Amino acid sequence: MVEETVISEEEAAQYDRQIRLWGLEAQKRLRASRVLLVGMKGLGAEVAKNLILAGVKALTMLDDQQITLESTRAQFLIPKGPLDRNQADASLERAQNLNPMVDVKVDKENIEIKEEGFFTQFDAVCLTCCPRDVMVKIDQICCKHNIKFFSGDVFGYHGFMFANLGEHEFVEEKTKVAKTSQGVEDGPEPKKVKLDANETTMVKKAISFCQLKEALEVDWSSEKAKAALKRTPADYFLFQVLMKFRTDKGRDPLPESYVEDSDLLLQIRNDVMDSLGVNPDLIPEDFASYCFSEMAPVCAVVGGVLSQEVVKALSQRDPPHNNFFFFDGMKGTGIVDCLGTK
Repeated sequence: MVEETVISEEEAAQYDRQIRLWGLEAQKRLRASRVLLVGMKGLGAEVAKNLILAGVKALTMLDDQQITLESTRAQFLIPKGPLDRNQADASLERAQNLNPMVDVKVDKENIEIKEEGFFTQFDAVCLTCCPRDVMVKIDQICCKHNIKFFSGDVFGYHGFMFANLGEHEFVEEKTKVAKTSQGVEDGPEPKKVKLDANETTMVKKAISFCQLKEALEVDWSSEKAKAALKRTPADYFLFQVLMKFRTDKGRDPLPESYVEDSDLLLQIRNDVMDSLGVNPDLIPEDFASYCFSEMAPVCAVVGGVLSQEVVKALSQRDPPHNNFFFFDGMKGTGIVDCLGTK
């Protein structure tokens, strides 16, 4: 779907640093790419900012929700003013001003009513603030049409990202291996292999991804899965709990209903972990205390990683994260883990 594009002198000047970093061909692929970004709360704003500055061809910001006080806590693209505006619409002016070379558009329809053909105009789709069933459905559509799929969310101190790039090819810059000879007084000269930091070569590689449904429905009763459980981040299961809350309540946990939502989160934790056949104690009893609101620093970290992965996928430069990224703001740590693949 990505068309051949030419970088103008003005664009070459604008993206000079990026071209030096990942090369002209990668930037040309990025400049030919159209991205759909769903959900314009704090995380969506971070992703939009980074993709616009990176220089995609077009970015469509889709959100059918009105601004709320809660949604503005970490959303820097929405100017101060009345709350009776659509979140994506209110973000447009500041987003477009970041880079006039990018065609930034707004779609105020609900993502759930979009027909399959709608998604085929994009090279990558990135979902935030969506229910689990919507993410699974759109991931399947993207997989069918060879569209790069991403999803991400932030709940308090915790952030999540998932990617499905299908059968993805990319190039990676590797330091060249050079053979050198070191002389000795007697006998043949032994050959040594060393890395020459001044010379690099581009190596073509390929990687396969699984769909989100498969990644979320791991059979933890199998011997292989039981062995992997010890090194599986607890945030993987926390993500499932928070997705169940979103599905059941039609919203995320809210500070104004902290007591009620904390009790419900604890009950959902027990139910979800039991259904998976996993010990609920993998998620600490006090976990709910750290799952309320979008925190701006967590949005910045997760949004940076998520948009970086979109850029890598579209430019076909450097190895992508396969397939989850989990961020724990309490510990200040991020983990990449591959789940659901055979």
